Amino acid sequence: MTEYRITKHPILDIPDRPALNFTWKGAPMTGYEGEMISSALFANGIRVFGHHHKDDSPQGIFCANGQCAQCMVVADGLAVKSCMTPLNDGMAVEQMDGLPRIPSADQIPTTANIPVKEVEVLIIGGGPAGLSAAIELGQLGVNTLIVDDKDRLGGKLVLQTHKFFGSVKDSHAGTRGFEIGRILQDELLTLSSVEVWLNTTAVAVFSDHIVGVEKDNRYHKIKPRKLLVATGAREKMLSFPGNTLPGVYGAGAFQTLVNRDLVRSSEKVLIVGGGNVGLIAGYHAIQADIAVVALIEALPQVGGYKVHADKLKRLGVPIYISHTVVSANGTDKVESVTIARLDDNWNVMPDTHKTFAVDTVLIAVGLAEVNEFYLKARQWGMDVYCAGDAQEIAEASAAMFTGRIEGRKIAQTLNIEVGQIPQEWDSKATILKSKPGPETRRRPPEKTDGVFPIFHCYQEVPCNPCTSVCPVGAVKTQEDKITGLPYMVDIDACTGCASCLAVCPGLSVTMVDFREDPSHPLVTLPYEVWREKVEIGQNVPVTDLDGAILGYFPVEKVSSRRKYPGTLLVQLKVHKDVAKSAVGIWVQEKQIEPSTIYEKEPPPDEAIVCRCERVTAGEIRNIIRSDIRDLNQIKALTRAGMGACGSKTCRPMIWRIFQEEGIDLKSVTDRVDRPLFVEVPIGVFAGAD
Repeated sequence: MTEYRITKHPILDIPDRPALNFTWKGAPMTGYEGEMISSALFANGIRVFGHHHKDDSPQGIFCANGQCAQCMVVADGLAVKSCMTPLNDGMAVEQMDGLPRIPSADQIPTTANIPVKEVEVLIIGGGPAGLSAAIELGQLGVNTLIVDDKDRLGGKLVLQTHKFFGSVKDSHAGTRGFEIGRILQDELLTLSSVEVWLNTTAVAVFSDHIVGVEKDNRYHKIKPRKLLVATGAREKMLSFPGNTLPGVYGAGAFQTLVNRDLVRSSEKVLIVGGGNVGLIAGYHAIQADIAVVALIEALPQVGGYKVHADKLKRLGVPIYISHTVVSANGTDKVESVTIARLDDNWNVMPDTHKTFAVDTVLIAVGLAEVNEFYLKARQWGMDVYCAGDAQEIAEASAAMFTGRIEGRKIAQTLNIEVGQIPQEWDSKATILKSKPGPETRRRPPEKTDGVFPIFHCYQEVPCNPCTSVCPVGAVKTQEDKITGLPYMVDIDACTGCASCLAVCPGLSVTMVDFREDPSHPLVTLPYEVWREKVEIGQNVPVTDLDGAILGYFPVEKVSSRRKYPGTLLVQLKVHKDVAKSAVGIWVQEKQIEPSTIYEKEPPPDEAIVCRCERVTAGEIRNIIRSDIRDLNQIKALTRAGMGACGSKTCRPMIWRIFQEEGIDLKSVTDRVDRPLFVEVPIGVFAGAD
């Protein structure tokens, strides 16, 4: 099991956890107490969890977030989602081959009398938005219940090892995501009026304003006066041949395995999508000692923050813009992936195919709001609110503000004296949601003596922690805006403390010190990967902003700041001609090249659109071309959207096929959503154990 465990990490502590024994298909295995079954299987080298009843295709993990049913297994005789079910000592886990057995009539329990719990406010979702709203309400003494389907609070913050953007005062800028989650959780747990239910899945909102939840395999009815939906987002998927092979999964699933469960899930990955999610996932992979062979983006530029892309380039990750994934290749799991260049009309260009030997393809092509609870509650006339990604896809720092705002709004409707919601909250939330600005390259300072920082961030993003930590107040942003580019108001005032380097979320500040040797100045670079690669005396490859190697230079000193222990400050002696261009340290010593050239583009009609029912893009196209414009009719004819996930994955792709076929989307009837948004065993509704 050790082979697939992360036993050291440059940022995360490795906890000491009690080991448990379980079996997989009768074979003895070892996992950890509290670990999800899926992670324990991955840690034991298991990637195929079962086979689909329709075509015997291999099934494995996909979302790791309870949104799909790809990872279903049979545990102690019950069909369960392995990513949401904790391991028990002695548990017998089997493949989900075929369909679960339907119980006979005499095995179905009679319905139990389930009482209704009334609360002032129910919050669905314990991520940054839900926590921030609960804190606001708790501070006002409002009777609040917050439910979350995970075993801990924090949502996606739990998965984030990087430092956050924004400002120090308002959104904990410069602090790592998982640490922000702990800060918010600790604050919440001091508030006596807030009750927390973990391992609790909201499953439906009903017309009588009851919210049904499943907690520890028990069904509960909750009737809130006010409902806040802070359920976050789910990842979008692409349709390409091989897209359902075990080894193709969302970046969130990857981060769950690597950063939450400390499972080394891969050897080599290719990332599809150049937004912040994909860029950050690549960085997390390298921190887990997983090779990133490439990141591809269909647009002619990455959509995420440039500083995130620059970090990957400096570590040795090639980024292919205007490229798409053509196919994932393998029999029972991913063995390689083929990509190709796109022309200006988004068509694959002949003779541009490249195939990489990988075991994992991470899909990070955008997020969709998990807002079905909000829409259904609004349909039933409930007093419902929405915050975070469920309201609008944005960064977690923005979600904290929208949570605070919606919490205050709810308090106002309860006639609690809270005063006006500060106008600056709305303004800051809007700024934190803003897209990155265009690249603006700046010349480094002309100065060739003393010590001073160089700011290598050339794109306006909402971030200014460097202005908060400078002990002499010498760092400002243009026009004093949070999105302004940083600069030194008095470069001679710099003391060389390197606080701005240590706090910078983008690792885009360096320090040049000419005081000791003007011909070979000392350059300090922020670094968050492997300590053994930068030991004192080693010659390390130093890169410029774009990842080009400037030369190999000796490490003179490695240090860190007590407040930012995960960020190493690596001091090197370099030649004066490259000192101001030195930005990063190359980690992937040799760029990983494509192994073969893929000559033939597979027919796109083979690609699976509906993962649950194995419906292909070709089947959907044929239906659309027969003049059907109703997703409900498509569901009836093909079963697309009828599976366990409730069309969470296929619905956006079906809409996309309509668009690709030139259909006016206004002429298309959307599917009717049923009250149950998560599959629930019938016995749970009956109150059975």
